[in-house]
Amino acid sequence: MDAAVNIEKLSKSFDDIKAVDDISFNVEKGEMFGLVGPDGAGKTSTIRNLCGLIKPDSGKITLMNIDLHKHKKEAQNKIGYLSQKFSLYGDLSVDENIEFFADIHGVKNYYDRRNELLEFTRLTQFRERPADKLSGGMKQKLALACSLIHRPQILFLDEPTTGVDPVSRRDFWKILSGLIKEGITILMSTPYLDEAERCNRVALMNKGKILALDTPQNIKKSISREVIEIVCPEARKAYKIVKAEPEFEVQLFGDRIDIVVENSSRLKNIIELLNQKGLVVTSYRVIPPSLENVFIHLVGDNKENIKVIS
Repeated sequence: MDAAVNIEKLSKSFDDIKAVDDISFNVEKGEMFGLVGPDGAGKTSTIRNLCGLIKPDSGKITLMNIDLHKHKKEAQNKIGYLSQKFSLYGDLSVDENIEFFADIHGVKNYYDRRNELLEFTRLTQFRERPADKLSGGMKQKLALACSLIHRPQILFLDEPTTGVDPVSRRDFWKILSGLIKEGITILMSTPYLDEAERCNRVALMNKGKILALDTPQNIKKSISREVIEIVCPEARKAYKIVKAEPEFEVQLFGDRIDIVVENSSRLKNIIELLNQKGLVVTSYRVIPPSLENVFIHLVGDNKENIKVIS
């Protein structure tokens, strides 16, 4: 397959902060590719570089075989962009917002395309409603429709479902699946590790660097470890007890703790340790590593802002 997006040794700093640190990867045509990581990982800076909104300090970006820096306008005509804070015009209706973005992109006969997008995003019955009167999920759908009005070949989405309710997140993903079937290439960023499971490939990012890049399945296999999942009424106390043992890597997720081990035969030792401290283990099981487990394993203790949605 031909690459829709190609990045070579891309770097970008803001003062003394290295937002993007010498990263390289490509996205194949028709692929859904995810940039995954916590706030400050460099996801937004990477996407803004790819859209030509900021200039990198070094590196090369090619979109649909077009050098972004040599032929910026031509490359930008191939892409759609949905930012974290997409600016809709609240006093304009759904129809008028799409019309406005059609005018920006020089799309003349947009009426059929607009109707198609409204049907696709299930916004037809709300077409006369001002954008300010839409729910959060509906605003994201409208923003997506605006970014698609000029029929882009590549769609860049920067954390499109952050702050959106679970039902709207599900609907949004159904729409993205439909876009993939139409052959659009999607590169999206997300702090939600469960969303990464839906991508063809993902790049796990932290502090401007790519820690791992592969399919979600291969990344989960890459650490060659097992996970002992323990449910305990006093999960935080259990976490501190097991974490005090240097041979165990422990991760806390709500009312359960995950213990990453090379061999699950250590389960008996862990249960005995907690029982000796007066803690009751209500359930336990041995499970394959999840992307959450792998990411936290790769970044060590630097796991703030990672969002886990079950």
